[in-house]
Amino acid sequence: MILAGDIGGTKTLLALFSRMADGSMICVRKQIFVSNEYQKFDELLAAFLTLDEAISSACFAVAGPVINQRCQLTNLSWYLDAEELKRNLCITKVKLLNDLEAMALGMLCLPEKDLLQLNPNAETKRGNVAVIAAGTGLGEAILYWDGRQYHAMATEGGHCDFAAQTPQQDRLLNFLRKKYHQHVSVERILSGSGFSDLYDFLSADDFAPRCSAVPSGKLAVEQGIDRNAVISNLGIDAEDALCAEVLRLFVAIYGAESGNLALKCLATGGVYIGGGIGPKIRTALEDGLFIQAFKDKGRFSSLLNKISIKLALNPQTPLIGASHFFAKT
Repeated sequence: MILAGDIGGTKTLLALFSRMADGSMICVRKQIFVSNEYQKFDELLAAFLTLDEAISSACFAVAGPVINQRCQLTNLSWYLDAEELKRNLCITKVKLLNDLEAMALGMLCLPEKDLLQLNPNAETKRGNVAVIAAGTGLGEAILYWDGRQYHAMATEGGHCDFAAQTPQQDRLLNFLRKKYHQHVSVERILSGSGFSDLYDFLSADDFAPRCSAVPSGKLAVEQGIDRNAVISNLGIDAEDALCAEVLRLFVAIYGAESGNLALKCLATGGVYIGGGIGPKIRTALEDGLFIQAFKDKGRFSSLLNKISIKLALNPQTPLIGASHFFAKT
């Protein structure tokens, strides 16, 4: 039995898989947990496993940098160590993967029905692939093509500097510098909390009056309301001018950063968009603004114009990648 997990700052998904004779994977059991309800990952693991389940290997996708098979999660207090997990699980095969590394591997396993092509000018080619995913944070990874097969490479590109492209974005950068003490990573915008920051910026920038349906940050916390979801939903439905502009700005910056990543790894093999936010704002990603911002790279616009950009609709892609890691080794 293979134990696989997708461990994030918001939720953790664990599953048991059985590998069939033909190499296919069958999910035996899976369960979703609220991550911050457990002080340690070991506690959550104990809540999932039963004594009669024999585990042969385990692979976990974790939201943070994996160094020497150890990881301090970026948005959670958990610390994971593969050697300790081997001892606790009484097995010799345990692997920690950065969540975007696992997602990249999972993208290779998705059927076409789980992928939505966003670029009408896309041409199918072999080559490196870029993977970007906005969710609780912003993840970025690369699938390196060696001429025969793909190799997943983790990065922490989401923590690189945000690059403003317009006068409005210049003002946004200055606004966020005051809040985040000079360094503004692109993750500050392209993540769930980014919707609130964009909303507060546009309000301070006098773009439009505040919406009565959007609570203040403090009130949202007190009432247990997901302020970011309220803003994005109002933006998708175009029910409020300020929220609609939040969504427009988010999509433009998402497209630009996806183009940046595609250039950095020369992603002639395409770009995959993962994460929880993409499918929720699917209609906004399809309206052309994302593609325009993606390819707006001066002399390299013609190159980016032909690159495939696929939105992954399957939210369990990192889990799929983790479950297949030992199946292929």
